[in-house]
Amino acid sequence: MERIQSQEQFNELIQRDQFTVVKFDTTWCPDCKNLDRFIGGIIEKHDDKDFYAMDAEEFQPLAEANEVRGIPSLLVYKNGEKVGHLHSKFAKTPTQVNEYLEALEAQK
Repeated sequence: MERIQSQEQFNELIQRDQFTVVKFDTTWCPDCKNLDRFIGGIIEKHDDKDFYAMDAEEFQPLAEANEVRGIPSLLVYKNGEKVGHLHSKFAKTPTQVNEYLEALEAQK
């Protein structure tokens, strides 16, 4: 999963006319490492979405502006608007993440 390196890159990516999933994480977070173990299969299953990661501490003002209160958090954007937010306590299993992404697809 490509890591976002700047606020400008983040702003560009979320403007797309498709779902862009951004995983906010940190290097020290055990739940983030757990999510990393199974996210590859989820990315393959949801190949109609673009997945990126960004460090919530490195981009703390951006994380705060997007109401990231726990990590990992999966935020979904489309056309510059946040259309979904899976908070950390609900992003612990592949089933939770898949159900979240499938519910977003149903809203299309």
